[in-house]
Parts: sequence; structure tokens; C-alpha cells
Amino acid sequence: MIGTQSPAKTVFLLVSMVGWLLVGAALMYLFPAIADRLIGSDLTHLWMTNLARSGYNPTFGWVGGGLVLAVTVAGNWVWYQGDF
Repeated sequence: MIGTQSPAKTVFLLVSMVGWLLVGAALMYLFPAIADRLIGSDLTHLWMTNLARSGYNPTFGWVGGGLVLAVTVAGNWVWYQGDF
């Protein structure tokens, strides 16, 4: 029948989408730090200084985003290894 799928696949797809959305959010949060490391101009240094004054800490993005990425990739790997 067209348009049917198992509840397990539906849950997997929803959880996977949330994981990838969180990884994308972490990358957006890390954009100023990545730009400062790649370009390293006076403007990006000033940007980071101003952000740091307001509490910006890229460690949260590196750790949180990395953890979510690892869990999401591991979940995808497990899903595609099994016969669910």
C-alpha cells in the first residue's frame, strides 16, 4: 500500500531530523568562532570580543554540537545496519 510505513521508521525519521537540526543550530552558533579562526581579521576579532562580552562561549557549540553529531551519526549507522 502506498503511503504506509512502520511506526519505528517514523520515530527514527523524526529523531534523526531533530538531531540534524541541532547539528545545524550548533554550526550557526559556531559561525563567528569559525570565521575568526579561518579569516582572523581585525573585524572578526572585534566581533568575537563583543560577543564574549555578552557571554558568547563557542565551547558550548563545539561540545554540544559534536556530541549531537556523534549520537546522530551513530543512530543512523545502527539503523541502516539493522533490519527494522
